[in-house]
Amino acid sequence: MKISILDDYFDTLRTLPCFEKLNGHDVTIWNDHVQSAEGLIERLKDADALVLFRERTKIQADLLDHLPNLKLISQRSVYPHIDVEACNRNGVLLCSNQHKGTPSFAAAELTFGLILSAMRQIPQQMAALKEGKWQIGVGHTVRNKTLGIWSYGRIGEAVAKYGAAFGMRVLVFGGEASCARAKNDGFETAESRSAFFSKSDVVSLHIRLHPETAGLVTKDDLALMKPTALLVNTSRAGLIEEGALVSALNQGRLGMAAVDVYEKEPVFNADHPLLDMPNVVCTPHIGYVSHEEYETQFNDIFDQIVAFDKGEPIHMINPEVWKNDA
Repeated sequence: MKISILDDYFDTLRTLPCFEKLNGHDVTIWNDHVQSAEGLIERLKDADALVLFRERTKIQADLLDHLPNLKLISQRSVYPHIDVEACNRNGVLLCSNQHKGTPSFAAAELTFGLILSAMRQIPQQMAALKEGKWQIGVGHTVRNKTLGIWSYGRIGEAVAKYGAAFGMRVLVFGGEASCARAKNDGFETAESRSAFFSKSDVVSLHIRLHPETAGLVTKDDLALMKPTALLVNTSRAGLIEEGALVSALNQGRLGMAAVDVYEKEPVFNADHPLLDMPNVVCTPHIGYVSHEEYETQFNDIFDQIVAFDKGEPIHMINPEVWKNDA
């Protein structure tokens, strides 16, 4: 098969052990990002299978309608960036392992790294030191602080346990099943949404983004947070009501933020208001960007290609396409 891989920015995949699973196939790897339909049509016009890095590129009808050879899209995790109806119309099978029961330790580690960085002002202190200054402020330790975890899933659970190891009080909020799992692991759950936001010194979001959760965190929620509190978002920017975080920071309620995700990605030329705020730590959506996490994710992605090539596809999102073609 002719396989195209988009957005491998640092040409990492060919260095991973799992890449050997594609031996015998005609593989093209693109290292730069293109989003225009015209550019993607030119790149993918001969592809039988398309491999995606999570949500880096949107795959919509204006592209899919012009790729007559494409039969498979293989990726991992959620797929809000893919027009499944257009896939169905064009006979393109979408395969995506939802990785239940496999925590993303890379994302959890980055989350806690952002907590420490923001609380101790590590990026700001480092930047000041490079400018010839010495100690520009006084940070905070995390011990005995309350770490609020919204949704105790595969990542939220790992972050909660990191917080406990650092001597933090963990407070969980979320759905009934999420809170039940947290209680079973010995963690406290918030009695209400307002109590969750008002009691937490750090709020970390670990919620999947879908239409029902878009804008879930509102300006009223943020207004309940302490003037010294930190909000961390390594999930999706769309979980927070548009404009609410910048407004809350400007009003001093909450005090800090640490974010890895943005409404429109990639962000170039420092074109985002959070990047100009001295009380915000920003990273360029690197929660899952590690050699170890890539090996885990692309093992699944390449297994999906191998299975499809054998006529035994796995992790099908739109199996009706396969039934129609079989």
